[in-house]
Amino acid sequence: MWFGELATERTAGCILAHGVRTGRRTFKKGHRLSAEDVELLLADGRASVVVARPDPGDVAEDEAAARLAAALAGPGSAHNMDIAAPFTGRVNLFAAAAGVLTLETARLVALNHVDEGITVATLPALARVAPRQMVATVKIIPFAVPAAALERACGLGAPSGTGPAIAVRGFVPRRVWLIQTTLPHTKATVLENTEAVTARRVSDLGSRLEGTRLCAHAAAALTAEISAALSAGAELVLVIGASAITDRRDVIPEAIVAAGGRIAHFGMPVDPGNLLLLGAVGAVPVLGLPGCARSPKLNGMDWVLERLAAGLPVSGPEIMDMGIGGLLAEVPIRPQPRDAGRSAMTAPHVAALVLAAGQSRRMGAANKLLAEVDGRPLAAHAMQAARDSGARPVVVVTGHEADRVADLAAAMGLAAVHNPDHAGGLSTSLRAGLAALPREVDAVLVCLGDMPGVTAAHLKRLIAAYAPEEGRAIVVPTVVGKRGNPVLWDRRFFPEMAGLAGDVGARHLIGQYEDLVVEVAFTDAAPTVDIDTPDELAAARRAALPSTDAGNGSP
Repeated sequence: MWFGELATERTAGCILAHGVRTGRRTFKKGHRLSAEDVELLLADGRASVVVARPDPGDVAEDEAAARLAAALAGPGSAHNMDIAAPFTGRVNLFAAAAGVLTLETARLVALNHVDEGITVATLPALARVAPRQMVATVKIIPFAVPAAALERACGLGAPSGTGPAIAVRGFVPRRVWLIQTTLPHTKATVLENTEAVTARRVSDLGSRLEGTRLCAHAAAALTAEISAALSAGAELVLVIGASAITDRRDVIPEAIVAAGGRIAHFGMPVDPGNLLLLGAVGAVPVLGLPGCARSPKLNGMDWVLERLAAGLPVSGPEIMDMGIGGLLAEVPIRPQPRDAGRSAMTAPHVAALVLAAGQSRRMGAANKLLAEVDGRPLAAHAMQAARDSGARPVVVVTGHEADRVADLAAAMGLAAVHNPDHAGGLSTSLRAGLAALPREVDAVLVCLGDMPGVTAAHLKRLIAAYAPEEGRAIVVPTVVGKRGNPVLWDRRFFPEMAGLAGDVGARHLIGQYEDLVVEVAFTDAAPTVDIDTPDELAAARRAALPSTDAGNGSP
């Protein structure tokens, strides 16, 4: 790829390296210049601009990032990962299920050595992850990379004989029993609290505490309880003693052996959690828990339980390897997590509003939203795009002929909210829709019911561009520099949007917050095409709908 300053008349097809503002338009970094753009720049007196010009065979940043992410995630959802749409050369991978992140570290290191412009960053190996948590990000640093280098990276990232390079091993439900031993001085409240803490711990791993038993702190009594738990179908037995385990021949390990089991390992280089005992009777793990297991705070036992719940092997060597990073004890200088709302490491919770309340005044007596286009009611296209984009919830705002529109939404499994003031204009529907969204929503896509060419692919690209922590709080689609719809809004703007009046949307807010706007360029016209008149409806019926290609244009 060539990079440098070039005479403006020679830059058609090149990529802007830095943003350029003209009297008529602002071109942002990463924009691919068209012939019309070049004319605007020349008319503004720009004799030269700094650009990147991909070489033949180079792969554009978004396409490269998408191909590498697809290789890492593997086919379908086999490895419990969801892939976001690419944006500015980045694709984030999220956990599709609760579990433990597994990595082929050597292959990922080799992948990052293929080319300085091709990078993959992950969470630490064997980290516990929650659904929608980011586990990895692919970032293509330049505007394009050589195809040969990308192919080598994809080969290293793709699943092989040793397994996937990145995967989430989901938690598998297990039937868990807890046995607590007692001495004369053991307090009942301690036993009750331990049971409650253990039940929550096990539940968080997708399992259930099916049995709890108390017995004297003596090997014979404990042996009988372990045997009873196994006979009852326990798939994991947890034992916490009234007195800590101090040796492989102590009460708890002696009872495990007497029940027909074996001791695999005693002790671990994790603090708190040093006095953990790993044993088994047949294929059923039996853990002797350290005293810190009575507390809900993270300790070494949690790491062992997480791996067992994910079906990963745990043996003496695995436990010994936990020492690096195993200092879990709180110390005064350890920073506390900030309460800053949604973490950038979690997939944003984006909702969608489909505004379908209008009276279609320019259509005459007909309700355009119920008129068929391409075999379906016009509004059904917008509803399906919102539903298939991954936005949740999708709320359809009804008004004119509310029952018919609500029935259409219900048939697609979507919620509807009625706007009794729909005659007051678009602002009233926006207000009604925002009021129906749950508090945990981070952002909303405001979709118009009369734009049949907008698809889920368009919406996914808008969602991928949303990153308020990076200053991208309003996401706007563009077609050849013209802004269109839908627009994605961060929740910080909800109060101002709800305060609008009349037959206007929130578009004027974009001008007020231009520094928080990011444009996503599309190569098809769908984000700028709506249907308002009988002639436009007739044309849409006569011809194919606007291309639903979401495009590969750089934002």
